[in-house]
Amino acid sequence: VEQKLARAGGGGAARPKSLGETIIADDEVKAMANKAGKTKVQVNVDRSLLSVNAALTSVTTDTDGAAGDLVQPDRVAGIVMPPQRRMTIRNLIMPGSTESNAIEYTKETGFTNAARVVTEGAQKPESTMKFDLASTSVATIAHWVKASKQILRDAKMLRSHVDGRLRYGLAYAEEGELLMGSGTTGNLNGVYTQATAFSAAFSVTAQSVPDTIRLAILQATLAEYPVDGIVLNPIDWARVELTKDGENRYIAGGPWSATGPRLWNRPVVETQAMPPDKFLTGAFQMGAQIFDRETVSVVVSNEDGDNFVKNMVTILCEEALALAVYRPEAFIKGDLGYET
Repeated sequence: VEQKLARAGGGGAARPKSLGETIIADDEVKAMANKAGKTKVQVNVDRSLLSVNAALTSVTTDTDGAAGDLVQPDRVAGIVMPPQRRMTIRNLIMPGSTESNAIEYTKETGFTNAARVVTEGAQKPESTMKFDLASTSVATIAHWVKASKQILRDAKMLRSHVDGRLRYGLAYAEEGELLMGSGTTGNLNGVYTQATAFSAAFSVTAQSVPDTIRLAILQATLAEYPVDGIVLNPIDWARVELTKDGENRYIAGGPWSATGPRLWNRPVVETQAMPPDKFLTGAFQMGAQIFDRETVSVVVSNEDGDNFVKNMVTILCEEALALAVYRPEAFIKGDLGYET
């Protein structure tokens, strides 16, 4: 009997409502739930219900009865992303594809041209050609991240964001490999790495950076390769554009010029994959080619480590490609002289 009385609050009286029950049951609170706009409701409660030192706050904690999880912040649509680099090098080079792990190509390494006018009855001259077999290996570029299954299931936008960031990271690494890859330990052998060193055909008085680029274009032209692109670091291109004459006038057209980035009537490509004070110019469409073996793919799997028992997934992003630089003499590289 004593236990029943204790459960009923003593003497058979009904158990008093708790603070939460009192608030929820209040008629004004119920009406407020169906009312639009801002409103305020005061609920009178028994002070005995406030004997515990607790407060409803927006601070998430597991002690003192805090209710942070009940207060949901407003969320702005979309995800604020960090800045992304604009990729440019791949667009300069001729595309291709392969199903092998290596690319072999025949390169003409010697040609003696004996062609001349032949008189009637005379012996016709013989020219000679030499060919060598060259090869380049397919390289794999990849990275991965881990995430919980719940967050990817509950936030589809977050999953697409992760996919996009992984693809961007892959393109970022690819840009550097296509341009500056070392060619060792599975790396691509980059265009700049294989390019021919700058050697001016003649000297120019008070040689400027545009003069250096023009002499590099001439060097490729003398090798019978028409230049179709110039690669510079954004810092160096800004220096060129800000060049002024003796009367403080912009030489490159100034800030209101409607033309795109061009120098000596060739398009200029800006990328931070090119170190400052360096340049590369050449016949990109003729002198090199990209071979994609596996295009960019994103794979999600829980079969990695202890993912299965932890409800985690591994998101892997990878690609496989090769770069063939057919003619190193089609590309000219060198220093601009800013740092000297």
